Amino acid sequence: MFRLDAERALVQTVDFFPPMVDDPRWFGRITAANALSDVYAMGGCALTAMNLVGWPRDLDLEILGEVLAGGLEKVQEAGAVLCGGHSIVDQEIKYGLAVTGLVHPGRFWRNGGARAGDVLVLSKPLGVGPVSTAIKRERADGAVAAAAMAQMATLNRAACEAVRDLDVHGATDVTGFGFVGHAVEMADGAGLQLGVRAADLPVLAGALELVRDGVLSGGCRRGKEHYGPLVQIGAGVEPALVDLIHDAETSGGLLLAVPEALAATVVRRWRDAGTPCQAVVGTFRPRQADAPFLVLA
Repeated sequence: MFRLDAERALVQTVDFFPPMVDDPRWFGRITAANALSDVYAMGGCALTAMNLVGWPRDLDLEILGEVLAGGLEKVQEAGAVLCGGHSIVDQEIKYGLAVTGLVHPGRFWRNGGARAGDVLVLSKPLGVGPVSTAIKRERADGAVAAAAMAQMATLNRAACEAVRDLDVHGATDVTGFGFVGHAVEMADGAGLQLGVRAADLPVLAGALELVRDGVLSGGCRRGKEHYGPLVQIGAGVEPALVDLIHDAETSGGLLLAVPEALAATVVRRWRDAGTPCQAVVGTFRPRQADAPFLVLA
């Protein structure tokens, strides 16, 4: 965050990656939504964006035009201005955005600001990680793939704006570290433990079935290796769900820590704003030394 004056501060973020879907315009939409999400996870609004492109020398530039058109759709939907960008020749397709946003320096959302007694609310179902992997392996049902693509391309703007005036203590979005990684990050940053009920976690239709069939990205294995020692999983939790919440997500929902008294207000406002889901998924509580940061029961 860079403070401009007492009322305004700049936030900047950059994100880009290779295709997770086959359709170039949807790839552009999803990647742009993912990059813009970091601004919303701080409670901000997007001002400008710049394209970042890696493109193979012998690949049709009309395909690149579709990728850029998809990205532009989302930049405009965010109310931001596309100011250009930079491209290089690369052996692998890559696309993303560098985004500049604006927040109030005294009211921006911190990752580690949760307080004991706060609840955790989530604005998008989990599970686009295994669906994206299934798309790459040509194992995804058409309806499941379409739902995942639409969700990934949904901006977190409405979820942010609907509750920006509320007392949000902590916030992040669910992306490359999966639900477990980002939830642990919030709990660790606050020095608290997060209790989550497996039954409260919203999951994208068809995603669990894919995991049961062994469809997972390498992000699941890496997530379990890194975060496993920090997490306690109840004996009754389905292994497929455990794998799913460790898997990497793309353009996931907002995770907000809010006072329990505000939970119903957040749920109502998100429902009115049309967010993909409005789920209260956990509660923050004091943590004893050497105890796990996340307990899933």
